[in-house]
Amino acid sequence: MSPLEIIASALGVWAVWLTVRQNRWCWPLGLLMVLMYAWIFYDGKLYSNMLLQGVYAVLQGYGWWQWTRGGSSHSGVQVSRLSQQGILLSLAIGSVGAVILGYLMATFTDAAAPWQDAALSAFSLVAQVWMAQKRVECWPLWIVLDLLFVALFVQQGLYPTAALYGLFTLLAINGWLTWRRDRALVTA
Repeated sequence: MSPLEIIASALGVWAVWLTVRQNRWCWPLGLLMVLMYAWIFYDGKLYSNMLLQGVYAVLQGYGWWQWTRGGSSHSGVQVSRLSQQGILLSLAIGSVGAVILGYLMATFTDAAAPWQDAALSAFSLVAQVWMAQKRVECWPLWIVLDLLFVALFVQQGLYPTAALYGLFTLLAINGWLTWRRDRALVTA
């Protein structure tokens, strides 16, 4: 447990808490967190997760833009639902990404958990894009992913990060309930 991991964990909790509340400042805080976690995962030989943090850094900018300038009126997107086709297409893309990344990590690196790390990383990108678009479906996916991340991080001895993802699970449940309620208010 390093001071960097503790600080990154605290920033992560704050960023997700702001996300649940649909506060756009979740994105800059998230950027700081992912940059710190890129180093933590490199040091822990979780290379897929390290690469994931780099993509997350880009997605933090996308989320900021979507939440502040996206949507038809360019004043930010509103909570919405994905179509069944959108869900299936996104999950198919996540599956292909998991297989490709898993193969690369298992074949060309000394990754600690190449397939598990790759699958969680690929589907996290799907969840992150959905979150940036304020899709309600991001939260149930995050719940599943966060629980699986807890297991991975415990296995790798990253206990503060495992605890963080346990807390992320609770925040994701709260996010799901909150965003569903907000969506119902908008469509009512």
